[in-house]
Amino acid sequence: MSLNLSPNIPDPDGFYEELLATHDGLSKAQSDALNARLILILTNHIGDRAVLRSALDAARADL
Repeated sequence: MSLNLSPNIPDPDGFYEELLATHDGLSKAQSDALNARLILILTNHIGDRAVLRSALDAARADL
């Protein structure tokens, strides 16, 4: 499996709204914890170290 960086969500704006709504009412610390948990849940779902390494590299690029 390779990392897909092309748009791949049928309703990206709808998902973004859901993501923001999930953070509603949370403190900064709670929001950071939610993001960390979400990353770990999705990382576990993907499970492929090479794909995860590619995702880390892509996320860090240009920072």
